Amino acid sequence: QVQLVESGGGLVQDGGSLRLSCTPSGSIFRVNAMAWHRQAPGKQRELVARINSGGDTNYADSVKGRFTISRDNAKNTVYLQMNSLKAEDTAVYYCNIEGGFPRRNYWGQGTQVIVSS
Repeated sequence: QVQLVESGGGLVQDGGSLRLSCTPSGSIFRVNAMAWHRQAPGKQRELVARINSGGDTNYADSVKGRFTISRDNAKNTVYLQMNSLKAEDTAVYYCNIEGGFPRRNYWGQGTQVIVSS
């Protein structure tokens, strides 16, 4: 069973930066889109950023201009560079990869990001 391994979360001060990484523990056939979601305490999980197989990206309005999603297709790894972090970015961040045959969604276990003001 392939699992997604996330890293890079932690505690950072307001205005700081973090870089999240997500790598599968094994191979995934025909990876399509990759994404990062987050869930803050008491709130629903929301899409933060998504990148498709062609490299097109889309972002939640709240992170536009501050976060950048990228991917390394050779490693099936997805990254999230987070700059100018704010307290409201505090959440558990989950990576998501679409792929496999039959196609399915893979989810990471989540990595905690805490931004102190």
